[in-house]
Amino acid sequence: MMKSLDTDQARKYLLGLQQSITDAIESVDGQARFLTDAWSKAPGEPLQGDGVTKIMEAGAVFERAGCGFSHVRGPRLPPSATQHRPELAGAPFEAMGVSLVFHPLNPYVPTVHMNVRTISAGHPGQEQVSWFGGGMDLTPYYGFDEDAVHFHRACHDSLTPFGDDKYPRFKKWCDEYFFNKHRGEPRGIGGIFFDDFSEGGAENGFAMIRSVGDAFLEAYLPIVERRRGLAWGEREREHQLYRRGRYVEFNLVWDRGTHFGLQSGGRTESILLSMPPLVSWSYQRQPEPGSPEARLTEHFLVPRSWL
Repeated sequence: MMKSLDTDQARKYLLGLQQSITDAIESVDGQARFLTDAWSKAPGEPLQGDGVTKIMEAGAVFERAGCGFSHVRGPRLPPSATQHRPELAGAPFEAMGVSLVFHPLNPYVPTVHMNVRTISAGHPGQEQVSWFGGGMDLTPYYGFDEDAVHFHRACHDSLTPFGDDKYPRFKKWCDEYFFNKHRGEPRGIGGIFFDDFSEGGAENGFAMIRSVGDAFLEAYLPIVERRRGLAWGEREREHQLYRRGRYVEFNLVWDRGTHFGLQSGGRTESILLSMPPLVSWSYQRQPEPGSPEARLTEHFLVPRSWL
């Protein structure tokens, strides 16, 4: 059983995944195009490596859509990556992945996040060990049961080849991870999330992140097509911007990926591509009882089985 990953094979897959997703999103939007920003780390910086950040702004459907690929190497794993692997503390590492967050303009279209990644590390003279992480989750501003069921079904089906236990485990993990502890509420309706995964060796882990990555467009685009034409106004926009604030809070306060990138000296512009272009906060804002805005927190932002 191979413990370490073929990094050339992984890099080729991840770059192709980024391209296929951004091509599809451009086609759906029909107006905006992704700006492609290829970057590399300068000699002497804490990390070495390169990546491609793709960003779309002011589209007809997507107000801001970011999809980034990165492939970096560093002399020491940051604390956020070794809390479950203390034996690798201080070890050199190599990490690569694709991460995306799409913020639609229409408040009835949900924000979505997807990430697949791999990290390999090992002390000098020891065999490299690879592990995997990722998943996808949906954050609606106005909920629809049909959309939640569709998204979770796609997540479930992407994991079926890897064992019947994977979707229940990773669904629960997602509910617990994408949770604003300081607010006592989930970020959205969840999906799947896994981290530090090495069961079955590197080949199995790589196959699983490929399956999740390849399932993303089918999980999300049918929802976009169903909701993009719904009429909205100032009330819906205000609610969307307010709820986006909770998204920002999670990413900055709790997200391990953000912390890993910042702690390891990563590229700040790429790490923060998940931020929405506009957001607002209101002091102790409460939705009107019985309103669609209240139903979001009462019915959708409650961990439940959607299948």
